[in-house]
Amino acid sequence: MYTRRDFGRMTLAGLPISLALGAIDSRVEGVRIGVQSYSFRTLPLDAAIKAMSDIGIGECELFAGHVEPSPSSGPGGPQPKAAGTPATKTESAKAAGGPARRRLEELRNWRLTVPMDHFKSIRRKFDEAGIRLHAYNYSFNDSFSDEEIDRGFEMAKALGVEIITASSTLSTAKRVAPFAEKHRMIVAMHGHDNVRDPNQFAKPESFSQAMALSKNFWVNLDIGHFFAAGYDPVAYIEEHHGRISNLHLKDRKKNHGQNTPWGEGDTPIKEVLHLLKAKKYDIPADIEFEYRGADPVVEVRKCFQYCKNALS
Repeated sequence: MYTRRDFGRMTLAGLPISLALGAIDSRVEGVRIGVQSYSFRTLPLDAAIKAMSDIGIGECELFAGHVEPSPSSGPGGPQPKAAGTPATKTESAKAAGGPARRRLEELRNWRLTVPMDHFKSIRRKFDEAGIRLHAYNYSFNDSFSDEEIDRGFEMAKALGVEIITASSTLSTAKRVAPFAEKHRMIVAMHGHDNVRDPNQFAKPESFSQAMALSKNFWVNLDIGHFFAAGYDPVAYIEEHHGRISNLHLKDRKKNHGQNTPWGEGDTPIKEVLHLLKAKKYDIPADIEFEYRGADPVVEVRKCFQYCKNALS
């Protein structure tokens, strides 16, 4: 099993000199604050990178929607679909015919044929901005072919990351496991709050089932969704920190409540940040802006300031 120390050594060994010399440091009191690029889903990639730089955030989990083509804007354009939301049976059925099916086939063909230079050039953009990519959010689902699954690992390698985060399902995880072993790469499962479907990642038990499938399966814990599902993210992080790749920070009301501006919900964001500080856990805490707000740059800046205030 990879330890966090092993993972840190691998990451540091591959850190480009240009990034090491001009890196943006967004640690706050030793806590690694980053952002899920899905927070800037209404912006094209170049504008999202500029926003991170302007705000002063130096770590990023890259949303696939920022690099894959969309029907309206091409690669790197705005992607309205929620980050990593796993495909439901209804969505899969809709994709069985008509425009959705054509879109599915077009995207599959793109994934299987896109040159790896596409991803290497994206990595260079982040390096030049002084932003460290620590994960690629590529959400495997039941519609993926084996070739698409395998190709995702090649994309992650071209991006220079050692982690794929994925909003997936247990049934898909069973198919992904041998590919994670083959590529010796960590796949971190992202959860939501659908506790009624045993195939979804929502309960602690579902994460445990995935981690039992492969030593390379970790957890990308979304503390807002986890709390809304009825669980304590502070206790979970303390117990499982050795296999948590990164966190998603957001605020939600309890009992499956809505996303809210930070400080207006019930999620223990401050307590999580203080745990990371006190225990010196080397876990990126990524801002994920999902509540209603007109300007993602303004809102992510507010979230970053919330972290600074909470840790001061």
